[in-house]
Amino acid sequence: MTTNESFFFRDQKPFDQFRSIVLPHLLKARAAKRSFRIWSAACSSGQEPYTLAMLLKEQAHDLVGWRVEIVATDLSNEILDKAKEGLYSQFEVQRGLPISLLVKYFSQVGDRWQIDDSLRSMVKFQKFNLLGDPSALGMFDVVFCRNVLIYFDPPTKSKVLESIAEMLPPDGFLYLGGAETVLGTSERFQIMQGHRGIYSLATGRSERVTAVG
Repeated sequence: MTTNESFFFRDQKPFDQFRSIVLPHLLKARAAKRSFRIWSAACSSGQEPYTLAMLLKEQAHDLVGWRVEIVATDLSNEILDKAKEGLYSQFEVQRGLPISLLVKYFSQVGDRWQIDDSLRSMVKFQKFNLLGDPSALGMFDVVFCRNVLIYFDPPTKSKVLESIAEMLPPDGFLYLGGAETVLGTSERFQIMQGHRGIYSLATGRSERVTAVG
């Protein structure tokens, strides 16, 4: 099963939270190794990982000397090819993308818009089934798995969340969609107090992470 609904800065608040809470925490907590990894699961046509790439590009002055990896996965080869191409219609760029970022990071190609190569190079796209073994993907500091679990039955949700929990460090972050929850599905995660949609591992660390933001 695949769903290909996606747009830039979808719901806006998660990306505001990434900029104001998650990124400052990572810059402080990962200062020694100067690197972190982000996973955009079920990335569809690429708007979510490219949104993250734009946010990081806008904070480039804080990331000099850092190694940041964005891994974006999906089940569909066809949609991954579209994402890698980074070519979007007028309708697609009008959905959530600020005009200032359109002008800054896109070039018009006929009646479509091509995202800048510098952003495309920040994202590694690969095929992956969320129900498969994620160990080959490695560990991540932040996982975006938004508006995906709503399509799964409870046992499948539990399996996916368990897999994600094993991929995160103790202070890692999980983003779910606004209509999604771990309640009754997983005991591995807890919502970050005051920040709907962001979850941390249920180890009592969420309060400390919140304080950093």
